[in-house]
Amino acid sequence: MDSDGAGGERVRGRRGVRALLWALAALTALVLVAATAFVVWALDPYRAEPGPLARAEQDPAVVVERLSDGVLITPAENPSGTGVVFYPGARVEADAYVASWAPVVARTGATVVVPDLRLNLALVDSARGESAVGAAPGISEWYLGGHSMGGAFAAQHLGSGNGDVAWAGLILWASYATESADLADRDDLAVLSVAGGRDGVLNPAEVTERRANLPGHAVTEVVEGMNHAQFGAYGEQSGDAEPELTDDQAHEALADVTADFLPGS
Repeated sequence: MDSDGAGGERVRGRRGVRALLWALAALTALVLVAATAFVVWALDPYRAEPGPLARAEQDPAVVVERLSDGVLITPAENPSGTGVVFYPGARVEADAYVASWAPVVARTGATVVVPDLRLNLALVDSARGESAVGAAPGISEWYLGGHSMGGAFAAQHLGSGNGDVAWAGLILWASYATESADLADRDDLAVLSVAGGRDGVLNPAEVTERRANLPGHAVTEVVEGMNHAQFGAYGEQSGDAEPELTDDQAHEALADVTADFLPGS
């Protein structure tokens, strides 16, 4: 090969390397932008509505305590020894479930821990319940549960068998267990699944279809007229249906079925 040909090959080679480097740099930049956008989105959660939160905090039957990593709701007197760790829905802060759980705590004497989750997503923090129980030493029986995505990954954690807590049961609010959670044969596990009849985020029919993924003895309830966001108290949620119940009515109906399920009611 003559010198001109060899030089041309080297030039084309350098151009190819530069093009590859530019492509890699562009791809890296796109990944960084996407990752940054995701983190910003995840860290901007639905916030608790001030009114329902304040009313729950002023309820003389319960005590609401802010933790460094969540919120603790306990009965003012006569604790039952039953505890619940409850995972928030995707991008919903822990405080948004105080108004939902306070009437259950008042009726049953149960202790409830709603932990903060990494990136506000149970998807990346499904084992959070293992450490959250430390907020309430002395509880004799623990249940794990969650709302929407929080419930799905609570079920996934129970099915994994990873962890040291001997969970007594599972509480699903507007949620379901996937087949991979492998809970259908868990005769040792008490399970409650509550759906909202006006849920526009998670269709109640989908909850019904996934019923086979739960043990045969699971308790399933539908609160007619209740939408997805009313399982908490954080305002309207994108894609949700218009409820036919007021928030207070929805929370009362939810408290009825949840308190009936838990020991101590």
